[in-house]
Amino acid sequence: MTTPEARPPAEDGVSGVSIRDVARLAGVSHQTVSRVLNDHPSVRPATRERVRTVIAELGYTPSRAARSLSMRRSGVIGILATSSAEYGPASCIQAIETAARSHGYTVSVADTGGIGPTEVRSSLDHLLSQQIEALAVIAPHGEALTAVETLPRALPRVMLQAPGHGTHPGLAVDQAAGVGLAVAHLLELGHTSIAHIAGPSDWLDATARAAAFGAALDAAGLAPAAILEGDWSAGSGYRIGLELAARRHITAVFSSNDQMALGLLHALHEGGVRVPDDISVVGFDDIPEAAHFWPPLTTVRQDFAELGRRCVDRLLGLDADGPSVPIAPLLIPRRSTAPLP
Repeated sequence: MTTPEARPPAEDGVSGVSIRDVARLAGVSHQTVSRVLNDHPSVRPATRERVRTVIAELGYTPSRAARSLSMRRSGVIGILATSSAEYGPASCIQAIETAARSHGYTVSVADTGGIGPTEVRSSLDHLLSQQIEALAVIAPHGEALTAVETLPRALPRVMLQAPGHGTHPGLAVDQAAGVGLAVAHLLELGHTSIAHIAGPSDWLDATARAAAFGAALDAAGLAPAAILEGDWSAGSGYRIGLELAARRHITAVFSSNDQMALGLLHALHEGGVRVPDDISVVGFDDIPEAAHFWPPLTTVRQDFAELGRRCVDRLLGLDADGPSVPIAPLLIPRRSTAPLP
C-alpha cells in the first residue's frame, strides 16, 4: 500500500482522502477536480456541482501544499501558425482567441515565418518556454505536423485544417463537402465546362480542394476544363483571369479562395467577359468583402467560429466525447453565378 509520504502532494488532503478518490466517485479526472477547487471557469456547472457534492460527502480538504501546486498554471493556450497572414489561418487564430477568452484563458501566437524544421522548432520552443497548458496547431503545411510529433504526449494539442494528417486529434471544416457544394451548384445551373483556380500545391487545404474538385466532376462524368495554380492572392487570380478570358468555351470557374476570385473578376471585366452572363464564378471562404465584390460573389462559407470553439473545448477536455466529424460548410449563393445561357 502506498503510504501518505509516497503520494504526490497534489493528491493529499488533510482529511486523508485523496483528490483521486474524489475524481473516481465523481466520474471525472483529477485535473477536473483541481479545476473545481480553483474555481476555474472551464468546468461546466453540472460537473462543478457534482464534484463539490462528492467533496462534501467525503470531507475532502486539500492540503496547503497541494493547493499551491495545483494553482501553478499559466492560463495560456499556445497557437503555432505557419501562415498567419492568410485569411483562413488568421480567422482560426481569432476564433481560438475568442473561445479561449470565454474560458478565462489567454493565447500566445507563434508564427514560424517559414515552414522549415528550424523555424518550426524555434517557434515551438518559444511557446513551451511560456508554460503553455495546451497547443493549437494551424498547420496548412505538413512540416509543422511532423515537428509537433516530437512534443511531450502530456501536452494537449489539436491540429486545425489538417484532417487525416499526423497522429494527434484534428479538427477541420469539411473541404470535400464544401467543394462538392460549389460544383453541384454550377452543375445545377447547367455548366459542364468548369475550370478550377487552385491554391498552392504545398498547402494541405489547396490539395484537398483540388482533389475534391476533380472527384466531383468525375462523379458527374465530366473532366476539368482547366486547372491553374495561384498563390491565394488576388494578383494571382488576376493573372490567371487574363488567360481564362481568352478561353471562351469555359462557362464557369471554381476558385479555391475568395481573394483569387476577386482578381479573376477584375481580369474578366477587363477582358470584356461578363459575370455571370458569360461565365459564372464561385469562391471559397466567404470573406467579409465577398458580399461587396462586383458582382457579389457566390462562395462557400467556412465556420471558423465553430472551429475555434471546438478546438478550445477539446484542448480543455470539455468535449472528450464530442463530435469528431468535420464542420459542415455552407454555400452562399450571390450574383456571380447564373444558369448557362
